[in-house]
Amino acid sequence: MTVTKRSKNQISKPESAAGDLVWFACVVAAVKLLLVPAYRSTDFEVHRHWLALTNTLPLSQWYSDETSPWTLDYPPFFAHFESFLSIFARFVDPTIVDLHNGLNYSSKSCILFQRITVILSDVILLYGVHRLTHNLGKTSRVLIWVLVVWSPGLLIVDHMHFQYNGFLLGILLVSLSWLEEGKDLMGGFVFAVLLCFKHLFAVAAPVYFVYLLRHYCRGGLVKGFGRLVAMGTVVVGVFVAAYGPFVYYGQIQQVFHRMFPFGRGLCHAYWAPNFWVFYIILDKGLAFILAKLGVSIQAPTASFTGGLVGDSSPFAILPRVTPLVTFILVLVGLFPCLVVVWRNPQPRMMSRWVAYAYMCGFLFGWHVHEKASLHFVIPLAVVALQSIEDAKHYFLLSIVSCYSLFPLLYETQEYPIKVLLLLAHSCLMWFGLSSQFSRPMITKARTSGPKTIGKSDLKGGSNVFTRNCNFSIGWTAKTYLLGLLAVEAWGQIAHPILFGNRLPFLPLMLISIYCALGMMFSWIWQLRRIISS
Repeated sequence: MTVTKRSKNQISKPESAAGDLVWFACVVAAVKLLLVPAYRSTDFEVHRHWLALTNTLPLSQWYSDETSPWTLDYPPFFAHFESFLSIFARFVDPTIVDLHNGLNYSSKSCILFQRITVILSDVILLYGVHRLTHNLGKTSRVLIWVLVVWSPGLLIVDHMHFQYNGFLLGILLVSLSWLEEGKDLMGGFVFAVLLCFKHLFAVAAPVYFVYLLRHYCRGGLVKGFGRLVAMGTVVVGVFVAAYGPFVYYGQIQQVFHRMFPFGRGLCHAYWAPNFWVFYIILDKGLAFILAKLGVSIQAPTASFTGGLVGDSSPFAILPRVTPLVTFILVLVGLFPCLVVVWRNPQPRMMSRWVAYAYMCGFLFGWHVHEKASLHFVIPLAVVALQSIEDAKHYFLLSIVSCYSLFPLLYETQEYPIKVLLLLAHSCLMWFGLSSQFSRPMITKARTSGPKTIGKSDLKGGSNVFTRNCNFSIGWTAKTYLLGLLAVEAWGQIAHPILFGNRLPFLPLMLISIYCALGMMFSWIWQLRRIISS
């Protein structure tokens, strides 16, 4: 049995915790405002167009309009969210919501308005992390706030590249907080709402289903069936509220066609660091070797990538990968976790299980965006403080995840920002986790067998001793992280000198491959952790 000493200043009242979080949020908001003029991707125009679309057209035409190539492909609740924001956008600048004249519109008022909507929507993220941490000591609570709210990945993706991941992940954290409190019905309800905001979160649906079936729908046949009906009614009610109007207008098929455009490539334009990177590289390598041996290889006519719908997944040698194949692989990866959930559904393990589910989706899914790593990095921030092993794993994974997002910001003026964000995050993690785990711990000695303990680690009597628990990631992890520096040095220094403007995809490919190694290690580590727990 291990008991960690907790100082008095770690204990605070809930209202004090809320006040601290408000101050914390204000500081973060100030940093986000400084990023308003930063680079923005085509996603900025995507969301601006959705503001115009939902404000101008009736609901029955939201998923059929083709005024812009950036058609609406998120679930109905997110469309209603855009419609809500468009009410205020019209007052700020009417051109923002002009369906035709607003195309590619990016005035200062438009940029400021959309940036501020992302900052304000992060209130949901703050609420979610508050619910998950309000019962923790002050030190642990603040450290998790740093890992989540100051996540460099969220700052890069949401407040520079431009998306709304923060408030969506906040909804996920709210759902997990209800489950950890034992309020399964509310947890299931909030998760259903999340799926109607962004369907890509459905990767964790099997975990939710098995957990709620075993944990909530228990207590005998009659009681269990009654709870199953209650949960089913709540979930179905959410989906009816979201999709019912489109069924009424005969648009439901068009909605699903937009939400699941399987004609897109297996990988995104920049290869997400997942399993398919190795599959593609193997295919390319085999094709190169066979061509050198004189074997005639027919070059693929389509692309592995593509943001728009078209031909997908060409391979010269290896079998063609279809969406069904990726779906089966995700389920296979999830299966051991589902067995564990079925056998022993524990509320405190849900954050770990859900993060693992999103990791499976990231590694084996179809047309995965590199930004999807946030889906498991953010929940794992809450898990990181459960043990020193979890802390070491999170330290490595969060750095790899953040570095894999670097290609999103390819302009020169943003380079110092993304580097400083990662360095600051790494330093805060190191000092925070070191202070959390490099503390004296009172441990009761086991009497089941002989055990040799160094004198420098012992203080006290024969049955109770004090030992130091030092935070260190080990030489293997340190070597791997140094490899990230080598990959970055190649892309920024060596490649331009050796190749100039030739082979521009090579540095991106190296980032994908090297980060994919770290992601695969993390997946294996999480799987072993879940099975052993």
